[in-house]
Amino acid sequence: MKKGYPLLIVLSAIVLVALVSLLPLERWSGGRIKDFSLVSDLLKETGIIDRSNPGDEQIDPALLEAMEAERAEKAHLEAPDSVLARPVDSIMRPAVSPRRGDLVVIEDYTDHNRGLLRLRTSVREGHARIAVVGDSWIEGDIFTQDLRHLMQEAYGGQGVGYVSMHSDFPGFRRSVKQGGRGWKTFMANKKADRRLLGLSEQYASPQGEALSTYAGTGLFGGQTDAWSRSRFLCLAPEGGSVRLRTQAGEWETRNIAPSDSVVCIELSGTTSGFELSSSTPSLVGLGVWLDTPGGVSLDCMSSRGFSGITLSDISPSLCRQMSRYVDYSLIVLEFGINAMSATQSNYSVYSSRMVEVINHVRACYPRADILLMGVGDRGVKKGGSVVSMATAPDMISAQRDAARRAHCLFWDTREAMGGDGAVVEWSRDGDINKDYIHMTHKGGARLARQLFKAISHDLNPASEAPAAAPEANQNTDNQDL
Repeated sequence: MKKGYPLLIVLSAIVLVALVSLLPLERWSGGRIKDFSLVSDLLKETGIIDRSNPGDEQIDPALLEAMEAERAEKAHLEAPDSVLARPVDSIMRPAVSPRRGDLVVIEDYTDHNRGLLRLRTSVREGHARIAVVGDSWIEGDIFTQDLRHLMQEAYGGQGVGYVSMHSDFPGFRRSVKQGGRGWKTFMANKKADRRLLGLSEQYASPQGEALSTYAGTGLFGGQTDAWSRSRFLCLAPEGGSVRLRTQAGEWETRNIAPSDSVVCIELSGTTSGFELSSSTPSLVGLGVWLDTPGGVSLDCMSSRGFSGITLSDISPSLCRQMSRYVDYSLIVLEFGINAMSATQSNYSVYSSRMVEVINHVRACYPRADILLMGVGDRGVKKGGSVVSMATAPDMISAQRDAARRAHCLFWDTREAMGGDGAVVEWSRDGDINKDYIHMTHKGGARLARQLFKAISHDLNPASEAPAAAPEANQNTDNQDL
């Protein structure tokens, strides 16, 4: 065999497999042959994306534990054919559609229909901070990067806001270039110390000499290219030291005195890069915030596999300390995909737990507006076709009911996507991945425009008043039904 032939054969085989992966094999074979994507499969194997088959739902173990506890406690109320222990009719469905033409409004279940009062006030005062806390649906800053861009384009601001101390797959995120080594990450679902859990539900400690690096990108109109304030929040109960520098600066060493309170170390000045390093083993890194003092900042806090219920374990004391440096005008909760399945229609236990979560988050950040997002449209295979998961409306009803009982805001994400069957169009247009659950970057931008439109509707003084909750759902009772 001539020199170079083996390489040519391998390359030809790869090209052939890649081309076959683009063919609609499942549709052509009537469902007998499954579609596959060479690129997606490689990304799954490397762990860059975690997009399981929609028929193999992964329910959050913390939720399964909560459901089992509820079943044991309320055994006499349990329906024989359900794993959840509440009657279905405890979930309230809306009396009217939240859609007003091409606008899906934010439903207002707050006391006295306050709507986005805090966000509206903060925007007028010149600085507002938004946190979007969610699961893998927003991993990689999908959706949130475009919502941030739209908010900053309208109301000013630069930078990506919160970034974790470490990411196993930093290249997945386009809004910041993140690197580093030497950090051990602790998360809410991995026996972390609850006293050290803030809104991001994670923290990290150095293992030897730890390093974190962050660099801006040229995307999003230059808003993520540079920022003027680089901050590191941490706890140092035994004291320690941190070395920091911006892109054009020299390394600075900051010594930290022993304290049980949150410490904020800040470097000011316009920069497109930030680095920090520490070898203090007792140091607890809570995160880095890259932004400007004015305009809008938007933090993306994504935790893969979470259903949201572990937020009831975050520390109010820690959040209050952190809020001296990083407070929020609006907290958006995006969860649900790790709490639903194609066979479960009663989500009342989950709804009750989310009521507890919303009230707990409110106690941690009492000045913030809270918006709960419903799940997006989710697809399942039926024969050779993709259809919307039949139980999605049940989950959305449970989430809406949680918003009503906890007196917060609600946005119907699935309706904003187009309602029943939207997953088919989104898949065809490349706006959703082949797991028929997670949005692509393109789809995230599309949905971000819808939520921005709804937020602007409430912030614009010339707009109509924020949408009140449907009359049939008006209820000031904050207890379980």
